[in-house]
Amino acid sequence: MLNGKYYFRDLMLGLASLSLLLAACGSDSSGVDGTAGQVGVETVTTAGSSEASRIQQTLQRAIVSERLPYAEVEDELVYGYFAFPSDMNDPLPAIIVIHEWWGLDDHVRAMANRLAAEGYIVLAVDLFNGKTGTTAIEARQLMLDVVENPDPAAENIRQAYDFVSSAAGAPRIASIGWGFGGDWALNTAMLFPDELDAVVIYYGQVTDDEDVLRPINTPILGLFGAEDTSTPVKTVQRFEAALERLRKNYEIHIYPTAGFSFANPTSRSYDDKVAEDAWKRTLEFLAYNLVVEEVES
Repeated sequence: MLNGKYYFRDLMLGLASLSLLLAACGSDSSGVDGTAGQVGVETVTTAGSSEASRIQQTLQRAIVSERLPYAEVEDELVYGYFAFPSDMNDPLPAIIVIHEWWGLDDHVRAMANRLAAEGYIVLAVDLFNGKTGTTAIEARQLMLDVVENPDPAAENIRQAYDFVSSAAGAPRIASIGWGFGGDWALNTAMLFPDELDAVVIYYGQVTDDEDVLRPINTPILGLFGAEDTSTPVKTVQRFEAALERLRKNYEIHIYPTAGFSFANPTSRSYDDKVAEDAWKRTLEFLAYNLVVEEVES
């Protein structure tokens, strides 16, 4: 297994030195891009909807990001996308970000940046061994490779959790994913039913099998679209009913006019108003479950 403790220590020292150097050179909110990371308030531009519009998301907090190995699965190093606030002094709560069936692409990295700018350590994992899909056929095959052989992906997630927990020292940890990643965000709660502190599922596949859900003690936020044919409303409602019968800590929101992938600006199903509301709910949920308030003596 990858010795993340010392890698993370060396990474932090190196990036901290870079931050100090840039500050001494008068770096401001324009940001600095480079292979070692990104320091400064970063503007992320992602492809828009069917009209090919572009949406700019300005991060209001400076971040540092790095492509790094966080796991070793089947004798191969696994590289993810790691981001955190540039002013981080002490370990922060961590979020394990899990990509859609397209793989670890620019959209997922942009979402990781947004979460890091909110004050979290973020590790966007890669379940596709560095591959990304450029067509639906390619993406579907990448997804099926994991569905048909889930054990390496599960080990990948286990080591991701160990990395942010042991190496990065995160006091609390959440998982979040979209579509295929939503499936694995829930799977992460199944892998760490007592340890994971929050899970956010965007239009992922869910279950009403109470034997599967019973061990999970992680607070769950589920965000779904009523027009999503891949995860029908009845399936979501059965999932919600099972959580209710089991008296789990959960929030389920079904947006009446939204379809699958409503939060991805590269999708034709993107709905900016629904995406904005879902993002607001996501941040409130994560803050409530991850941020430890100091108690005055």
